[in-house]
Amino acid sequence: MNTGKLSRRVLIHGASLAGAGVFAARVLARDTAAEIKRVVKKGRINQSASRWCYRKLSLDELCEAGAKIGLKGIDLLKPDDFPTLKKYGLVCTMTSGGGAVNDKAKHDQAIASIHAAIEANAEYGFPNVIAMSGNRNGIPDDVGIENAVAALKQVALFAEQKKVSVCIEYLNSKVDHKGYMFDNMAWGVEVCTRVGSPNVKILYDIYHAQIMEGDIIRTIQTHKDLIGHYHTGGNPGRHEIDETQELYYPAIMRAIAETGFTGYVAHEFVPTRDPLTSLAQAVEICDV
Repeated sequence: MNTGKLSRRVLIHGASLAGAGVFAARVLARDTAAEIKRVVKKGRINQSASRWCYRKLSLDELCEAGAKIGLKGIDLLKPDDFPTLKKYGLVCTMTSGGGAVNDKAKHDQAIASIHAAIEANAEYGFPNVIAMSGNRNGIPDDVGIENAVAALKQVALFAEQKKVSVCIEYLNSKVDHKGYMFDNMAWGVEVCTRVGSPNVKILYDIYHAQIMEGDIIRTIQTHKDLIGHYHTGGNPGRHEIDETQELYYPAIMRAIAETGFTGYVAHEFVPTRDPLTSLAQAVEICDV
């Protein structure tokens, strides 16, 4: 079954999370990609989609549909995928990079991987490379901070020279990533503050942050200068960001826009319906 094309357009109506407003989700399915219509109208939020959530689609299918919907790029790809993005006028909004910067024993691998990803991004003019804290594994949080700062300082100047940002991701350790160290905003803020580079920032994953701490909008407003990238996802379940879950994304997106953020918000949820139906609905919800 070719899920990258579309045979019909259906309006799916649902009450908004606050009971005010209606979202129309276009069913983008099987037969005529040419009929896919642009969803983005306002464009205050630069939107993207995480590749791994759309494995049922080829990268070409996701790029073709995403470009027509109004996406600016695709998230979490490797340099081998960059030529495909260029075909559709898209960017890699977050490139896969290194991990475990909290563990000195893993620094050589993590730093080399981040360095290579920065180099590839610079060649294509792409903006961001991901970094991960790594798990605690007996490492105290304060020691993990010191280790992460030491590792990220080794790539910060190179990132500045290449005009690429390294974004360390906040994940939850309660449900999905047991033992992950960067599971609270204070940890990431301390790391980025100590590194002191405008090109080392936080990837603020709203789904993960909601599980661990909540208080999403206040956190965005307080730490806007340290956040370089956002991920979406519905909680509970990491599925659609519609009325089936507890977060109200229109207000969150307005808060992001009001900070003057010019980076990317990538949808990183696992669709339970036709994937392009869910993606189009998410893009429309976030087009505030």
